[in-house]
Amino acid sequence: MSNKSSIIVDKVWNYCNVLRDDGVSYGDYVEQLTYLIFLKMADEQAKPPFNKSSIIPHELDWQSLLEKDGDALEIHYRYILVELGKQKELLGIIFRKAQNRIQDPAKLKRLIMLINEETWIGLDIDVKGDIYEGLLQKNAEDIKSGAGQYFTPRSLIKTMVEVMQPKPGMKIYDPASGTGGFLLAAHDYISKKYNLDKEQKQNLKFNTFFGKDIVDGVARLCVMNLYLHGIGGEASPIEVGDSLRADPGDRFELVLTNPPFGKKSSITIINSEGKAATEKLVYERPDFWATTSNKQLNFLQHIKTVTKINGKVAIVVPDNVLFEAGAGETVRRKLLHECDVHTLLRLPTGIFYASGVKANVLFFDRKGASEKPWTERLWIYDLRTNKHFTLKQNPMQFEDLQDFIKCYNPENRRERKETERFKDFTYEEIRQRDNFNLDIFWLKDESLEDFENLPDPIVLAREIMEDLETALDQFSDLYEDLEEKEL
Repeated sequence: MSNKSSIIVDKVWNYCNVLRDDGVSYGDYVEQLTYLIFLKMADEQAKPPFNKSSIIPHELDWQSLLEKDGDALEIHYRYILVELGKQKELLGIIFRKAQNRIQDPAKLKRLIMLINEETWIGLDIDVKGDIYEGLLQKNAEDIKSGAGQYFTPRSLIKTMVEVMQPKPGMKIYDPASGTGGFLLAAHDYISKKYNLDKEQKQNLKFNTFFGKDIVDGVARLCVMNLYLHGIGGEASPIEVGDSLRADPGDRFELVLTNPPFGKKSSITIINSEGKAATEKLVYERPDFWATTSNKQLNFLQHIKTVTKINGKVAIVVPDNVLFEAGAGETVRRKLLHECDVHTLLRLPTGIFYASGVKANVLFFDRKGASEKPWTERLWIYDLRTNKHFTLKQNPMQFEDLQDFIKCYNPENRRERKETERFKDFTYEEIRQRDNFNLDIFWLKDESLEDFENLPDPIVLAREIMEDLETALDQFSDLYEDLEEKEL
């Protein structure tokens, strides 16, 4: 982040501490900033030298906010949010179900004046983007907000994009777009690697990136994040909805995603006694290999569907996708047969804001019909064994993934070489494992042998906590399955 970006982030963020005394959470604060910054930018675009016709109706614009104080300001602000939420396209996504969380008119006025002090359109796109990304990261770091589940470590995203090598003209998709990290990283990669002409730049801005998220508030943050980075126009590149509900019909050359953690898909219903109850959500789709309530397996099947033949996929999956029997075995066997599943990156613990997560990145190419399995060899890189990271004291950096990028050899995957951490396994070797199990380790855990050089206590404590939470999740799933069979 540039020095100017950092100064503005600190300036805008520090005001959140004042609002927290009124019960305004980090997430609510970022949402209010989103509404107000968008209105301010629309106002700037309507003035010289841009002189664009504003997409905001006159009576709902930034100037109408500046003219009011006290209760009249708070009432008018609420009116603006409701009315803009009725609009279509970009406005509708950003202001959908918007509410004012800042009840004190004096503090709302102070925030408006704080934003009014900056000329947002005048800021470089990278600076604006850095500011918003900085705010999203601060929000993710706040455990209470729960926003961390939508925030994938940027070092991991950058690595995934680096080896997937997106190109101009591709249609790039994230069916669980979160705050837009993957789409932004792909945009940054293409912008810097290729000398684009005017037509290619227009195509990159309007016709390259697509995404979907089921949560209104998260889709809002994503759309604003892309908008501040110069992606999209009045038509939103992000849809709000359940990606798993049906085959959208669209096909993409590149899919980059980290579906939300949490194994089971479910909905909350009100039963006959008027009490809230959880009901498993099972997706029955003709394009799916297996019918299951396992959200991760469903995302994997959905992504296979929406990827074009010879298209490429990089998806973050939890460990259970690698070894679960039943539907899990069916999905793995079909995936290895119909796609070239060529690489698996085993991720270390302690890198996600959501605790208890043991995850991996699965890389594969979608292929056409064939009697013979497309997967010949699966290369596995173990970045977990004897690696210890924490979110604050020792976060995983892009440099920590350089050896994986080198081993992946994106320029020519056919010329890979085995190393201590990078091994290949043939399709036949995998087929002979129980349930097509991909949960493969070969390195020795040094902490089990060398008690004098154990990791820091905080690292050990976190890893123990994550192991316990993972085990508890598995027992919980087992209990639910047994309970269902008895009913």
